[in-house]
Amino acid sequence: MQVLQVQLEVGPDPAEVGRARRWARSRMAGCGVRDDEPLAETLILLISELVTNAVVHTGCPAVLRMLFGGPGVRVEVADSSDRAPAPRQAAGDDTGGRGLELVDGLADRWGWQREGAGKRIWCEIDRDEPSGTAPDENFAHHREPRVYL
Repeated sequence: MQVLQVQLEVGPDPAEVGRARRWARSRMAGCGVRDDEPLAETLILLISELVTNAVVHTGCPAVLRMLFGGPGVRVEVADSSDRAPAPRQAAGDDTGGRGLELVDGLADRWGWQREGAGKRIWCEIDRDEPSGTAPDENFAHHREPRVYL
């Protein structure tokens, strides 16, 4: 199986999140993910959350990678911060704190691992199934198969 990997360096500025979304849309189109597929919007939302977490919570540059191949798409965001991702419990009126909860709900699998002095957070979306997954060091979560009645 052939895997195509594309990557973008992202500066430590929240304005970079929009640039990352635009870049990702253009790469998805070039890799066969149509703009009208539910997968496209889910990927853009996941990319937005992971890149936002990297630039806002670490203040470090990051690298966004997308890997296309097989039955789905993998998104990775690597940064040079050694701070582990920490899910927060947002209150109803909070304007933030739901990013990892959103990733958990949308991705089929996600996790993180230490990488050099920093870390890499990743998530995967299967193309042929609906999406839907909490971290510890070198954590990887895999959803149980879903049963629809």
